[in-house]
Amino acid sequence: MNLPYSDSAAASRSWNGRALVLFGIALAAFNLRTAVTSLTPLLDDLGRLFGFGATMTGVFGMLPSAAFATFGVITPAIAHRIGLERSALLSMALAAAGLVLRSAADGTGVLLIGSVVALAGMGMGNVVLPPLVKRYFPDRIGAVSTLYITVLQFGTILPALVAVPLAAEAGWRMSLGVWSLVAVAAALPWIGVLLIERRKDSPLARSHDRAVTAEDEAPELAAPPARGRAWRSSIAWGMALMFGMTSLITYSMFTWLPKLLVEAGATPGFGGTMVALFSTLGLISALLMPAIAVRVKNPFPIVLACAACHVAAFAGLLFAPMAAPVLWVALLGLGPSTFPLSLTLINLRTRTPAGSAAMSGFMQGLGYAVSCIGPLLFGVLHEATHGWLWPFAMLAVAVAVLIVGGWLACRPRMLEDTW
Repeated sequence: MNLPYSDSAAASRSWNGRALVLFGIALAAFNLRTAVTSLTPLLDDLGRLFGFGATMTGVFGMLPSAAFATFGVITPAIAHRIGLERSALLSMALAAAGLVLRSAADGTGVLLIGSVVALAGMGMGNVVLPPLVKRYFPDRIGAVSTLYITVLQFGTILPALVAVPLAAEAGWRMSLGVWSLVAVAAALPWIGVLLIERRKDSPLARSHDRAVTAEDEAPELAAPPARGRAWRSSIAWGMALMFGMTSLITYSMFTWLPKLLVEAGATPGFGGTMVALFSTLGLISALLMPAIAVRVKNPFPIVLACAACHVAAFAGLLFAPMAAPVLWVALLGLGPSTFPLSLTLINLRTRTPAGSAAMSGFMQGLGYAVSCIGPLLFGVLHEATHGWLWPFAMLAVAVAVLIVGGWLACRPRMLEDTW
């Protein structure tokens, strides 16, 4: 909810009252991917330790997208019931509990359960952090959103970079469990926010009360009923296909890139470094793509360029993985630029908040659900064929579907005209 100018000006002068919220948003954003990239560089070693193979590795790879899809649907109802601030606290508490449980695992089952709990918290965080930015920083949405996205990417990069060296020095339990401390730290500001907001005379409480009505604890997650249905629109299907195939490829590579490089002769540490490089390129595209997309009437050429990066990276990793691994991974990291493009197009291809909410829900719900199969199918195909040809053939099909989805999504039309 946007503030009127006078309220916005007053809010801009009360940074002291909102500093704790900003700190909480930044710390929570850092935690949104730590459960993913702290685990994938260690999956090969953990598989030998606990006796699971490529199929179970694929299951671990599909968990993030499954959790994000599930909690993308569940979290709005939770936030309406307990409020955004308590939902943020709950998300970090779940993340911390899951990370601790995972680090204490004595078998595959506990490792799996801990991952589910941690990813449930991070899936909640995906949903509640953007409206928290809007609630407390209506006068600084662009700046705080950029901070939030940047910190999220650093939280993706750093665990992948240190996972293997930390496991070698202190053991795999420490390598996985240390991130629970960051999640606990991210919960503390939200405890402080809730305590401060009990004092109705505080600037933070007044900022909160401007956005919150007595009937609705999370107005940013509410939208007027849509007059149409997103599933009836070719634009929405195109967005879901582009978003879903991008996520499928990304999480398949998060899961399998370290093992692929190790089998090609690299060290586990190098595999983790390449996952970090893969994530770093995502940071660059997240910062640049929105600015490019709003200036281009039809960004389909960007989709084709991303598809070309994917195909070139797949060919290099399949036929000569150690000939130029940094180049292949750099190309691989540029391919998912269609992810921030998809998020930007939600607002560029809709006229109303109701349309934007419908597009976002359909795109992310269906997209994350479809992407679940990627890491698992990649592992099944690798285990069945004892090679990488058929897994990469599956990803090539995903690129073809991504191109079709991009063509449908990028054409300059509006959802409300087609649903």
